[in-house]
Amino acid sequence: MNTTEIKGNWNELKGKLKQEYADLTDDDLLLVEGKEEETLGKIQQKLGKSKDEFHDMISKWNS
Repeated sequence: MNTTEIKGNWNELKGKLKQEYADLTDDDLLLVEGKEEETLGKIQQKLGKSKDEFHDMISKWNS
C-alpha cells in the first residue's frame, strides 16, 4: 500500500488505529499534506512496528 492509497482511506484507517491502539492521540493521527511519510513513521515508531509490519497491518485493514 502506498501513501496515496493511505491518504484516500485515512479517516477509516485512523478510526481502526484508534480502536486498536488507544494510546494514539488525535495529534498522532493528524495527516498533514506534504508530511504523510513523517506522520506514518511517527505512528509506526510509537507502535513499535517496522515499516513493513505497519504497512502490512494497514493493507489488511484496507482490503
